[in-house]
Amino acid sequence: MNPSKKRILLLLPTKTYRAKAFLSAASQLGVTVAIGSDQPQTLSELSPRKSLVLNFSKPEKATEEIIAFAQTYPIDAVVGVDDDTTILVSMVAKALSLPHNSVESARTTRSKYEMRKVLATGGIPSPHFEVVSISANPAEVASGITYPCVLKPLSLSASRGVIRANDPREFVNAFQRIVGILGSSDVKSTKGSTAQQILIEDFIPGIEVALEGILIQGDLKVLAIFDKPDPLDGPFFEETLYVTPSRLPVDIQNEIIACTAQTAKVLGLREGPVHAELRVNGDGAWIIEIAARSIGGLCARTLRFGTGVSLEELIIRHAIGMEVESLQRERKPAGVMMIPIPHAGILREVRGKTDAEQVSGIEEVTISIPIGQDVLPLPEGASYLGFIFARGTTPESVEASLREAHRRLEFVIAVE
Repeated sequence: MNPSKKRILLLLPTKTYRAKAFLSAASQLGVTVAIGSDQPQTLSELSPRKSLVLNFSKPEKATEEIIAFAQTYPIDAVVGVDDDTTILVSMVAKALSLPHNSVESARTTRSKYEMRKVLATGGIPSPHFEVVSISANPAEVASGITYPCVLKPLSLSASRGVIRANDPREFVNAFQRIVGILGSSDVKSTKGSTAQQILIEDFIPGIEVALEGILIQGDLKVLAIFDKPDPLDGPFFEETLYVTPSRLPVDIQNEIIACTAQTAKVLGLREGPVHAELRVNGDGAWIIEIAARSIGGLCARTLRFGTGVSLEELIIRHAIGMEVESLQRERKPAGVMMIPIPHAGILREVRGKTDAEQVSGIEEVTISIPIGQDVLPLPEGASYLGFIFARGTTPESVEASLREAHRRLEFVIAVE
């Protein structure tokens, strides 16, 4: 197959961290790229075959626009980048008779509530759950809850608004806090009716891991299992460290893989990247959530395959029908730290970056929030200060490097 004869449509929300990585991967392969985004691209009027503006929140209309575009500029594959694009990818691929996940399965992965219902009926280990309106009396709801529990806004992602409660008093406080988050202007203007509901589910104890994979005609190819060395027990669930390969025993890793594969099957997912979050305890592996897209943020930089193939390139290769089954993750352990925001305020200065980059094993320290911008930690916020990337001889050395680099950083955040 000659990739240079292929044209792909990349669906890139303007807020994504990953535009550069996907465009670089496409360039590496030599494929022709058209960009679908929610904002006009620079010089788009001079090159209409290379871009179109889409409303990702209205996938039916966006699909019609893409099909019209494809009649003039044929598309061999459509690749989404973030959660906002997964439903549209399925709809377009179906319309163009390309390999795809069903639209129903894509919609299910985008709804915490619908996913919980499907997993429960499909026999996937999952917590007891219910959904309540934000207009409900939290004290009344709290009296009928099993503790500890976790409250999750249906409309948000990246652990924003996710809070653990250990008793009725904490439940009421968490409920009211989430209602406040859902009432913020950025949520109300974009999330609609889903911003009116809160998912309540039993807290699943145990260690948390992430699995990165790609589905090929329904078969799961595991790309990496990430350990999360920092415990995620609440009250908030801010992720920090991801390290691969996993240090868990092989039999437990096999449970994680089997649970993820079965979850994908029950949901009806068949093609493309999947990112799963799981908990493991004495009762086995439990799916916390699974998404029909690859790992978020800049975390994909930790993964390389074959002779230097990036995760983004692997995803594009699969989308255009190239063989990816033989590509294996490089053996060298790797990891990333998503730098947490210590407190709210205005980021005034970042100190120690050069010193942090001198730590053995550190490849890069990236600060993703500009100086002078407001920063807000979880659960109200949804961003990280940046990312630290490391490679080493063992997973333990990678973790140590990430922790030491983070220790050397100092963030001056003015409280105003």
